[in-house]
Amino acid sequence: MFHRSERLFLRPAFPEDSGAILAGIGEEAIVRNLARAPWPYTIDDARSFAAQPQDVRFPHFLVTLPGAGVIGSAGLGEHEGEPELGYWIARDHWGRGYATEAARAVLRIAHTLGHRRILAGHFADNPASGKVLRKLGFVPTGRIAKRHSCGRGAWVDSVEYALDSDAQMDPAPVARAA
Repeated sequence: MFHRSERLFLRPAFPEDSGAILAGIGEEAIVRNLARAPWPYTIDDARSFAAQPQDVRFPHFLVTLPGAGVIGSAGLGEHEGEPELGYWIARDHWGRGYATEAARAVLRIAHTLGHRRILAGHFADNPASGKVLRKLGFVPTGRIAKRHSCGRGAWVDSVEYALDSDAQMDPAPVARAA
């Protein structure tokens, strides 16, 4: 599955992307804000990520920028039986709205796939991710739960959000998902 947004192209990862994945995610400032990525992040971790099979109900993508290549990742996973949005953007590309744009593209795909409620969260010490989620229409559930961070090797407070896509999603752009 592929998707083009205004500035970005979302596509599956391929084995030859491993070096670009490592270059983008391979610093503690990024990994510490992700639940599933280990620290230190190695080329073997990048190869493993690139080799993950796609689940048609929970696709994940590399986020690419024409002229720059791989700048991050965004996709759906499953958490406690519900679809969950996740994303990361390489530090060199922070502050340009790419996380919001990539996540919005994934939400359009999620809507097309029939997901009506999407969960997301951020570690309490990463308020920038909460800002992205609120821009996308997510609302806090009022729950702060402990979530394990592989990168930190610890349980960390995670602020939880939910999005009811029927109430928040404009159906017109859904036709762009392919």
